[in-house]
Amino acid sequence: MNLIVSAIGQGFLWGILGLALYISFRIMNTTDMTVEGTFPLGAAIAVSLIVKGVNPLLASLAAFFGGALAGLVTSFLITKGKIPSLLAGILTMTGLYSVNLRILGKSNVSLLGQKTIFSAKIFRSLPQYFDSVFLGTIIMVVVTAIVIYILMTDFGQAFIANGDNPQMAKAMGIKPGVMTATGLMLSNGLVALCGAVVAQNNGYADISMGTGTIVIALASIIISEVLFRSLDLASRLFAVTLGSIIYRLLLLAVLQIGLSSDNLNLISAIVLAICMMLPQVEGKLHLKKTVVRSLKEA
Repeated sequence: MNLIVSAIGQGFLWGILGLALYISFRIMNTTDMTVEGTFPLGAAIAVSLIVKGVNPLLASLAAFFGGALAGLVTSFLITKGKIPSLLAGILTMTGLYSVNLRILGKSNVSLLGQKTIFSAKIFRSLPQYFDSVFLGTIIMVVVTAIVIYILMTDFGQAFIANGDNPQMAKAMGIKPGVMTATGLMLSNGLVALCGAVVAQNNGYADISMGTGTIVIALASIIISEVLFRSLDLASRLFAVTLGSIIYRLLLLAVLQIGLSSDNLNLISAIVLAICMMLPQVEGKLHLKKTVVRSLKEA
């Protein structure tokens, strides 16, 4: 039971990552690899500040702005440098490795004995692992509600229109460069916030903790789209968190059958590949049934 509760809690916490990537990957139609650098960036900023005595909430907020700054760098490379989004993200991600190492001072920094957002008195009376479920739920609801509110404004609608058709949006007076910068800043800010929260939950920040994060985020998005279809945008954003929880439960189930945790990245890739192929398989099965039905009627 504890393992299931822990998986659900991790799903809520990592759901922020899925929400962030949904903004860039689905709404903006941009492949942004910066996330694998901004995730450990958020962890590095938060942990370093907490170790120096900064309030954990302020440290997490600083992590968000650090991630937003990284997103701004990527948007500058895309809009001003005319570099393809995929390559621009890789360049920023590569540069952030050195930045993260400089912030941490070493490859791994522990939060042992330090106060974090999970150290509040309210969490001490909760059963084991319920702190991540409780706090994760609050963070996800608040963050998702803020994102929905932003997208429902005139600016948000212009942002969505720019992602759907940049040329048409430009003809309507929308500035693509501003929208790209805003979207990548918001997305990478949330990625860094997720890194900060996860690092505090784990009790440490590691220079390599961003490896594979984009696969985790994509898995959350694809699983939610496969299982929960025909949803409006607001419902879809909340469904991404459910996809994150289901993904964590799937990993737990795989580990319970005896596979080593060293294979998590491989398992994640396989789960993502299967989920992405499901719509194609269903489409072919539906076509086959339609053909068989037509032959019988004939």
